[in-house]
Amino acid sequence: MFLRTFFVVILLGLLGIFPDHSIAQKTEAFNLARIKYRGGGDWYNDPSSLKNLAEYSQRHIPIAINPNYDDIPIGSPDIFDYPFAFLTGHGAITINQTEVANIRAYLENGGFLYIDDDYGLDEHFRKTIKKIFPDEELVEIPFDHPIYHQVFDFPNGLPKIHKHDGKPPKGFGLFRDGQLVLFYTYETNLADGWANPDVHKDPEAVRQKALQMGTNILVYALTYGR
Repeated sequence: MFLRTFFVVILLGLLGIFPDHSIAQKTEAFNLARIKYRGGGDWYNDPSSLKNLAEYSQRHIPIAINPNYDDIPIGSPDIFDYPFAFLTGHGAITINQTEVANIRAYLENGGFLYIDDDYGLDEHFRKTIKKIFPDEELVEIPFDHPIYHQVFDFPNGLPKIHKHDGKPPKGFGLFRDGQLVLFYTYETNLADGWANPDVHKDPEAVRQKALQMGTNILVYALTYGR
């Protein structure tokens, strides 16, 4: 269970240190989940993305992360075994009350959800999040928020990876008890930049920015405030 690993992170935070890489590898690795959902949206696209991000992060941070992520249905209680969940796609999301209750409980009990709009997801995701948190609004995350400065510094916020509608990239979030538990990226498409180089043929400098920002998200989700 990820809560056990979080206790280790809390202790390290109190000491003001992270373990060196060899020590991290001896501890239980964090497991990552990719969210499966109904409605026709292609939740399964770019299967190399999350694995590549985990492997890239392992080369730059002293935190053990299992690169072999699992696909977990949005309504499954198994999601509570994963401190980090990732959701993406281009289209519709269908969610029932059981799934609403499950993902809300996940976010209110230590889980972190990262959503990347792969172009076409925005209107569907916003409707979905209103079902989960009907009394709250997504808020734009300011550039001085720690998520932009964990390992790599992004003083101007998210990097622009894909053109989409040509708008500036934006990061939105939801907070529980002052803690960011959900991060949503719009008009950037970080996860496409994580995919194998031959998939989207992004320039290497662009891929590096995507992977660096993704590493920041992972580090924040797995350690910040735990």
